Order: sequence, then C-alpha cells, then structure tokens
Amino acid sequence: MLRIQNLSKSYHKNPVLQDLSLEIKTGEIYGLLGSNGAGKTTTLNIICNLLRPDRGTVLLDGLPISNATKYLIGVAPQENLLYKSLSCRENLHFFSRLYGLTGQQQRDRISASLAAVNLSDRANSIVETLSGGMKRRLNLAIALVHQPKLLILDEPTTGLDIETRYDLWVLIRQLKQQGMTILLTTHLLDEAEKLCDRLAILRSGQLLAEGNISQLRRFVKAKEIVSIQTQDEDSAIARGQELGFPHRYYGGRLAFWLPKVLELTEIIACFENISLDSISRQPVGLEHIYLEITCDRSLK
Repeated sequence: MLRIQNLSKSYHKNPVLQDLSLEIKTGEIYGLLGSNGAGKTTTLNIICNLLRPDRGTVLLDGLPISNATKYLIGVAPQENLLYKSLSCRENLHFFSRLYGLTGQQQRDRISASLAAVNLSDRANSIVETLSGGMKRRLNLAIALVHQPKLLILDEPTTGLDIETRYDLWVLIRQLKQQGMTILLTTHLLDEAEKLCDRLAILRSGQLLAEGNISQLRRFVKAKEIVSIQTQDEDSAIARGQELGFPHRYYGGRLAFWLPKVLELTEIIACFENISLDSISRQPVGLEHIYLEITCDRSLK
C-alpha cells in the first residue's frame, strides 16, 4: 500500500530523515514511534505531499506522491480541525466538498462516516456542544468521508480520558476489520502495543527497528522483568551480575532481566541476605523494548 525508499530530508543542513525505508501492507495498522524530533511529522508531511524530500521515493498504491494521491489519503491530525459553530453534518459537508463529493454520493458518504464513528444521532449537534471524545470521533469521520485507502492517525487519543481512549481503540479496530490501512503515530506505548500489527521505531530520522512485538522482543533478552525495591541496590546489582541477570532502571525503579520465568520463592532465594521491600513481575512489553532500542544498548 505504502512504500518509502531511502527517504532523506534536512533543514538548514540538519538531517531530519536519513535514508528511511519502510513498507506498509494493505489492511494493517502500522505504528510509527519515536520521541519528538525523531522525524515522524516530517515523514507524514512528505506522505501527504506537503513537503518535498531531498532524496528518496514514496509510492502510495503504486503511485508516486502527488496532488492526485491526496484523494487516497485521509488524515485525522492531533489537533481537531473542526468548525465549532457548525454541526457535525455541516462540517462533513464542507470537507467532503473539498474532495469533490456532491449530490447523493456526498449525502451517502456523510451518513456512512457518521455511522462509522457512532455519531449518527448527533449529526445536527453543534460541534462546540460535543464532548472531547465526540470531537475526536468527528475528526476521524472527516478523514473517512471520501473513502481513502490510507488513513493517517496522528496521536489519535492524546488528551482523552481512559474510557474515551478505549472507545476509539474499538473504532480503529473496526476500521481495520473493514480492510482499512492505517498509519498511526502515538507516544502511548500501550496503545501502540494493543493496536498495531507492526511497528517502526525512529530516532534522529533513522529507522532503528521494525517488526511485530514478537520480532522486536529480540532486543530484550529476557523471559520476564522483575522489579525490586531495596535499600541496598548496590548489593542487589552485584548479586544480579553473579547470576547473569542484566539490570535496568524503569521509571527510577531497579529491574532485572530474567532468562527464564521463576517462581516467586526462587526469585527471593536469588537475593538471599539482601533486604527486599517489594518485588513485582511483568512480561517483556513494548516499554522495555522501546527503551532498549532507543537507548542503543542492544545495538552496540
């Protein structure tokens, strides 16, 4: 669906993208991860033909990016682009006209887009009367109104409460089930882990790693992460080194990589004679993978 090859872009001789290559398959949710300044926004702007690369190519459905391909893309930006004094239907009417929709086709697409985001009953509601979650859903409906082949979701749940986030996750999964290809950027790693089929992790405009969660777990050579609290961290780290347990700090808390899953009694026995205040266990998740890749420890 989307193929990016050797994409490079610099601003005032400062490289923002450096030979970025990736491919998004039809019908998948593909996550683009990276800190601020990693190159995500520049990549999206090039895909949307808002910015020209210095080098490289972008093909969408086999076509080079151009003014013509904008009709193949739907974008739900991080900031809602809505006219607050207009109704939901009026907003969709305006944006659908920009894509050349008129007459019965326009009316059908507006109704279908509202239904897709569960806003049919609020079609005539003025936008400024909507909740934050409803506005995000309307923002998504606008991106869908012209039936794009690629849907770009830029930080789709930023600033939303947990219930509304989950509602949007359901909508995104439904769009995937209907065959929509989705490119998603997010800083919420649990969101990326639960929604995305594959992920690309960027840093300083370079692709550091790509794959599904199972493939990316190779960067964390552990079967389980065990976090401990102790007043004697130096002794705990030394014991971990003796046992072959690499250590990391996650959120300021000391953690060890265990090469196999142990019983709690076995873990306690590993740190015998070291006073432990607490122990918590968790499987290897995207948080651990992301930090390991972006900190470059596994790549050395």
